[in-house]
Amino acid sequence: MERIIAYCGLVCTDCEAYIATQANDVDALERLAKRARDEFGVEDATAESSECDGCLTNDGRQIGYCATCEIRACAIERGIANCAYCEKYTCETLEGILTRAAGARAELEEIRAAT
Repeated sequence: MERIIAYCGLVCTDCEAYIATQANDVDALERLAKRARDEFGVEDATAESSECDGCLTNDGRQIGYCATCEIRACAIERGIANCAYCEKYTCETLEGILTRAAGARAELEEIRAAT
């Protein structure tokens, strides 16, 4: 399977929601929804709202957060594949996630080094 790198550098194809969606694993999606409700206070989280085909898709299923993700919206507006290609790399908004997701920073740095 080809890896999908999200705008922020997270690897969509390694994400629990993506994996469960592609496998049509409703039980795993239910567990993710319960975790979103219990740990993150997303009261309306359901298995359906946890389905995701990756944040780069415009036609597929996307986890509920994609609709409000500032990083995704910015990258789409700028017409870039991900933040590694942005002239403002790294901005304050991106730093917010990179401080919590070291793997995302490494992905973006690798892409920047290759361009």
